[in-house]
Amino acid sequence: MLEHVPGWLGSLLHNVRAGHAKLICVSPEIGDVGAEIDLSSPAFAGGGRLPERFTADGVGVSPPLVWGAAPAGTACFVLIVEDPDAPALNPVVHAIVSGIAADERRLAEGEIAADGTGDGRGRDVGRNSYLVEGWLPPDPPTGHGAHDYVFQLFALSEAPVLDANPGRSAILDALKDRVLGTGLLTGTYSRGEKAVAGERDSGVAVPT
Repeated sequence: MLEHVPGWLGSLLHNVRAGHAKLICVSPEIGDVGAEIDLSSPAFAGGGRLPERFTADGVGVSPPLVWGAAPAGTACFVLIVEDPDAPALNPVVHAIVSGIAADERRLAEGEIAADGTGDGRGRDVGRNSYLVEGWLPPDPPTGHGAHDYVFQLFALSEAPVLDANPGRSAILDALKDRVLGTGLLTGTYSRGEKAVAGERDSGVAVPT
């Protein structure tokens, strides 16, 4: 959709961004973010450019993710992916997955997809900012500059009770006083400028 925004308008809005300070992982509402979890992807380097395959310029599937051991006492994981560089009041949500089992260590390519009321294992894909289940492929306006897509994985001390297909506000409430550990991974994407792998870092600092 945003690929049709003219480059002159994207350039005009270059400094209009939600801001990294509004990411879920730095929200004062969730309290202590706990231990660091090693979160990565075999498809792109941390701070590097997302391959086109995972964006609106490609097939638009979600990238594969892998992570390390869960902190002691973890009941489940929750994943949320946000774009803090979107020209909006708040970061754009690209994916939510709740109820990931404590012993799981990966999400396969394309696994963040509509699943109705869940997948039968307690896992449920929530609503992105377009109010649709599944992965919202990165689609930054031409000329707006590089956007960070921040993958945030949270280990929770108890499994929250959530309605099917939760949105951002429900996830924020679910994280309060339950976070035992946090993993962060950032990929970047842009249109209308030279693609240089690893051209940006996320600039996100997790409070301790």
